[in-house]
Amino acid sequence: MRFLSYNVHGCVGGDRRLDLARIVEVIAEAQPDVVALQELDVGRSRSGGVDQAEEIAAALEMTSVFHPAMHMAEEKYGDAILTSLPMRVVKTGPIPSRGEPRGAIWCEIEHEGRPLHVFNTHLGLWRGERLAQVRTLLGPAWLGHPECRGQDAVLMGDFNSVPSSPSFAQVASVLELARPSARPSARTRTGRLAGPTFPARFPLLRLDHIFLSKGLRCLDCTALRTPLARLASDHLPLLAVLDRK
Repeated sequence: MRFLSYNVHGCVGGDRRLDLARIVEVIAEAQPDVVALQELDVGRSRSGGVDQAEEIAAALEMTSVFHPAMHMAEEKYGDAILTSLPMRVVKTGPIPSRGEPRGAIWCEIEHEGRPLHVFNTHLGLWRGERLAQVRTLLGPAWLGHPECRGQDAVLMGDFNSVPSSPSFAQVASVLELARPSARPSARTRTGRLAGPTFPARFPLLRLDHIFLSKGLRCLDCTALRTPLARLASDHLPLLAVLDRK
């Protein structure tokens, strides 16, 4: 299965132009089975009042589940999971936040007759805030819930965390990071980290990550650096190819 995590920045690109079609093209080129999007506008005047989650999903012939981390009158801003596979919403909701509200989505997706639990989130900008958010996501209300515990699971999103950060280390102590596969001659199954994802034009930081449970393995993982991807948003999309062990 192909998993894509992408902070789309409200579909505003590096040229400050709002262009949802560019985002759709970047995603379609990657041919993902499951997509986790962050920073989507729904019904906001600044983006023409459209439902970006639904518009992108329709263009890709997928269904979407959207969670508004921020809800101001009729305007919403948040994250979504998209797929063309059978999908059931398990939970959407807030996570502890300081400043801008943050949230998460948990869906169960059926693949080859077996369930797969997929989580999407966008963590905050403060170190302590991110640690609290990670503890919540790994705890009994989310990944540690009895319905998910011991099941195949994927956690994706914009973590606002580099691999040397405490919040990254906390997630990595429970879940495996999706990495590009090592060469066949290597002793270990995983190779180097995928490339940086932010800022898109000249990426320096790896802020976006895909983590997986022990029942899954990563065949490949890469930040997509096509010319269009470097323009369409301020983040590059991160694509991981996963399989069951």
